[in-house]
Amino acid sequence: MTKHAKLSRRNFLQASSVAVAGVALTACSAPPTTSATPTPILMVEVPVTNADEALTRLLEGNQRYAANKSLDVNESVARRTEVAQGQDPFATIFSCVDSRVPPELIFDRGLGDLFVIRTAGHVIDRAVLGSLEFGVAELQIPLLMVLGHDKCGAVKATIELIERNTTAEANIGWLVEGIRPALEQVKGQAGDELDNTVKANIELTVKHLRDSELLAHAIAQGKLKIIGAYYDLHTGIVAVTVP
Repeated sequence: MTKHAKLSRRNFLQASSVAVAGVALTACSAPPTTSATPTPILMVEVPVTNADEALTRLLEGNQRYAANKSLDVNESVARRTEVAQGQDPFATIFSCVDSRVPPELIFDRGLGDLFVIRTAGHVIDRAVLGSLEFGVAELQIPLLMVLGHDKCGAVKATIELIERNTTAEANIGWLVEGIRPALEQVKGQAGDELDNTVKANIELTVKHLRDSELLAHAIAQGKLKIIGAYYDLHTGIVAVTVP
């Protein structure tokens, strides 16, 4: 898990965050063809230098994904060979384990781009916190996004168990206790209780992380930004809810 400073990422065609590094293959370098396949162009992706640039790159990828225009960024054999030498992810995503919310897909990113940690309901324990701190201390990742989503099964189960005053099985109880503060925060609020709890859970998780001594120090130095975001399962859109 060593940090590797890379100068480029291949196969990414988003104009706002790339620069041309080469030109199309010419007729003298390849035989004529009648194929309708577009001529490949080599691109260089502008390196991310701060949290705002990282967020822009994430949201641009999400817009492509939601519009069904994903570019399958950084999934080539060349990219796999490049990142085998070391990693330099530009963003950390701390999200739910829900199978419908795979961060690399919904942000249209590939190998080596994202440092992803997932638990049910993005509940934090010491291993999770240590992993998130590692991403900042060792990899100097400038952005940490807590990503929740609608219809979260972990939050729904927590609400049902607490309302029935039922004890969860085995270690599932740990998840319930981790999400309980969010449910308590929204009691009596108008609107959908499940959705309100999901959004409160995002907010409380961000607050918890900002209270970490190591992460707070990085924030104070301007090296890190921690935000919260909400993913809509129907539209595919990610919206920032805790800037």
